[in-house]
Amino acid sequence: MNEQAQDLKIRTKEFALRVIRMYSKLPKNNTIAQVLGKQVLRSGTSVGSNYREASRARSKAEFTAKTGDSLKEIEETGYWLELLVNSGCVRPHKMASLLDATQQLIAIFATINKRSKNE
Repeated sequence: MNEQAQDLKIRTKEFALRVIRMYSKLPKNNTIAQVLGKQVLRSGTSVGSNYREASRARSKAEFTAKTGDSLKEIEETGYWLELLVNSGCVRPHKMASLLDATQQLIAIFATINKRSKNE
């Protein structure tokens, strides 16, 4: 495995841990925050697991499919994070860094997916 792939494994795991910490800080008595938070928790932690599966792919098609799954999950994560902010459950400044990390991962996985389809 090359250095970039290893770095992305670490980065997606760190992202998942950030999502877990964010979820743990959501108000327990706010049903909307909890529902949206659980969606973020599910999608945000699956980005890295799908990428790990991609790194063990047995074919180019399998790699492309799994990185495509990572892209779908990180896009979904961005959606739920935006809803947490737009619904007023979380103040925008508290979510800015996590939203930025989400956008960076979207760009990375979109590039990987596009390149793997073009090879």
